[in-house]
Amino acid sequence: MYAEIITIGDEILIGQIVDTNSAFIAKELTKIGVSVYQITSVQDDREHILQALEDAKKRVSVVIVTGGLGPTKDDITKHVFCEFFDDTLVEDPDVLAHVEHLFKKYITSTPISDINRKQAMVPSKATVLKNEYGTAPGMWMLSGETAFVSLPGVPFEMKNLITNAVIPKITEQFKRPFILHRTLVTYGLGESAIADKIEDWENGLPSYVKLAYLPSLGRVRLRLTAKGADRKVLEDTIESEFEKLNPLIGDIIYGIEDEETLEEVVAKLLTKRKMTLATAESCTGGRIAQQLTALSGASAYFKGSVVSYATETKVDVLQVSGAMIEKHSVVSAEVAKAMAENVKKLLKTDFAIATTGNAGPTKGDSDAEIGTVYIAIASPKGLFAEKFNMGNHRERIIQKTVNKALEMLQKEVELV
Repeated sequence: MYAEIITIGDEILIGQIVDTNSAFIAKELTKIGVSVYQITSVQDDREHILQALEDAKKRVSVVIVTGGLGPTKDDITKHVFCEFFDDTLVEDPDVLAHVEHLFKKYITSTPISDINRKQAMVPSKATVLKNEYGTAPGMWMLSGETAFVSLPGVPFEMKNLITNAVIPKITEQFKRPFILHRTLVTYGLGESAIADKIEDWENGLPSYVKLAYLPSLGRVRLRLTAKGADRKVLEDTIESEFEKLNPLIGDIIYGIEDEETLEEVVAKLLTKRKMTLATAESCTGGRIAQQLTALSGASAYFKGSVVSYATETKVDVLQVSGAMIEKHSVVSAEVAKAMAENVKKLLKTDFAIATTGNAGPTKGDSDAEIGTVYIAIASPKGLFAEKFNMGNHRERIIQKTVNKALEMLQKEVELV
């Protein structure tokens, strides 16, 4: 079974906003066995939208449209839906009551207007999907065997409608195959090198199982996708194939992702062991702390960070010896270790990460080549630092350093 996603809005096509809606919708559809055939972005233009709807109808069973449902004149999706379905707009009393309730309770600074009340106008043939968080309702309409779903483009409104209205309706009305994904996360070996090591295994995969390589800044994720009618067979096959991988690349496998990021894995390890972490960041500028604190409950294990971007901050706050910096340079194993050891003492934690390096494009306070990075880990078992060359692109250097630091930390926490 296939679906198509259509996003409406000039703001996407001119790069003013990034289309995150399609990624979320595609992931949710895949979970229930619906494959996304195509993702299309179109202008706020009647003919363009009509053509996209007509083309999608020929290809798929479900078409999900986001955007163009606001109260202003440039929001034309409802009118185009009426034209496509030879329908007219009618006022839905439940939607009107909901809009009035939202203005009365939450939008008290702005009086409700006739324009806002027009949000209650929907195609007469539509099944209305209540939007708990906004004034624009979702709409479900049928054309032959194809279901067309129109949703607001505001991400948190769209997500709620997908989760609580659209997905249940699709599962109720369509028979679907199972699509299962399992992702292994590897570190320390490039995509082509991994492909060489597992070539025979990959060639022996069953026809209903596909492998994808997903490289990203120091890590390569190997995603197996199995599709078929028998869920148990798919689960057993994926498990069996991953067991065959262990002897081939077990030394670089850091676990099965299953929607978990590396920082989430680290968070679980620290929480389970009731241990704490601090960071002292120079070249990463607080990025490690940001990724850790983006997780709810991070205060249970993460005690804080010193973003010692300037050399004087390393000396004044982290108490790194000026003589050490003079002798070894601010980008050195010695300084990285001092940063980690001192922030661990300062914030009284079990573990500490420190990063110092040259992310470019200029060399700053060190003569180290751009891309040179030192990462230090202080743990209950000791203190060490490693040197890396992270390339010559500033953003990639920073994110690769973050990934490598979390990878190193994961190893050390697992040893405790």
